[in-house]
Amino acid sequence: MPPYPYVLLSAAVSLDGYLDDTSPERLLLSSPADFDRVDDVRASVDAILIGAGTLRADNPRLLVNSAERRAARVASGRPAYPLKVTVSGSGDVDPAARFWHTGGDKVLYTTAKGAETARAREIAADVVPLGPDLDWDALLRDLHARGVRRLMVEGGGQIHTQLLQRGLADELQLVLAPLLVGDPDAPRLFGPGAYGPGRLRLVETRRIEDVVLMRYEPTAPGLASADRHWLALACDLAALCPPSETAFSVGAVVVASDGTELARGHSREGGDPVVHAEEAALAKLDPADPRLPGATVYSSLEPCARRASRPAPCARLILDAGVRRVVTAWREPDTFVASADGNGLLTANGVDVVVLPEYESRAKAPNGHLPG
Repeated sequence: MPPYPYVLLSAAVSLDGYLDDTSPERLLLSSPADFDRVDDVRASVDAILIGAGTLRADNPRLLVNSAERRAARVASGRPAYPLKVTVSGSGDVDPAARFWHTGGDKVLYTTAKGAETARAREIAADVVPLGPDLDWDALLRDLHARGVRRLMVEGGGQIHTQLLQRGLADELQLVLAPLLVGDPDAPRLFGPGAYGPGRLRLVETRRIEDVVLMRYEPTAPGLASADRHWLALACDLAALCPPSETAFSVGAVVVASDGTELARGHSREGGDPVVHAEEAALAKLDPADPRLPGATVYSSLEPCARRASRPAPCARLILDAGVRRVVTAWREPDTFVASADGNGLLTANGVDVVVLPEYESRAKAPNGHLPG
């Protein structure tokens, strides 16, 4: 996966899904306590991003308002304010806007032509051209190279829509306000189009005065946040395995392309001393299930290519099931089988294999009693 920051989308909407009304004054959807929560989230991230439309409409300062939170950032070795980021294809932004003259460092991402306009306007920011068009992948890679590991996106709706449609958002923090706008000309949070995340998973709901915070994460395989979630679950399942001196403890999850969990399993599940995790999970599914070719198998350990206990190794079971994508954390060591290469067998047969080495220690934890 490319080195992107964790992308957190933050928005407040009316009960009928609007970001604002059409009056000259900004519609306040949040409550004072929720504004303080947003300030706390700002203090926790490395950068905050808004679109040029939000910059023009709201003229925001986009600061961490709490002196205590700024002091805590400085004490931890970070600047008092997160990096402020905006995006404008045209580069036609107001150089007098408060955004440029408050807080810490700023970056303007734009097109090659927009960069000429922005520099002619003497924008007080690092102006970064992304090419003939705005390239979100290039933007996120550049932010990661600048040390941004957590990015908060505060709008507007067009930016949120683009990031979700491209499958680049890791989390959505949505505040629902007890208001109805009812104006079809008012701006909505999300625009029309095909979206990448599939079904979102609700991870938290919280009442904050008279508004409700809902936190969602994407679940569709292939998205960075979703892959991390499902592989972490596979590692947790490995911890359920009865310990063995002759086999690894492994967990596995099979997930459909829309983020629906199809099956899960772990080594030695159900008292079977030789069943493997992927085998246990796939055995719970109808081999004719039409969702299998689009599914992803998440396994804490590389699927085995050879085994003595059963005729078919797990890599072969995955191929026979028609699954075309596997995500794993840990390459199988030579503890029990020399030169095992399940990933190689899968790749040679057209399966997309993704290894997330940051989960290796988590996958190894239930196997600490084994040699090697």
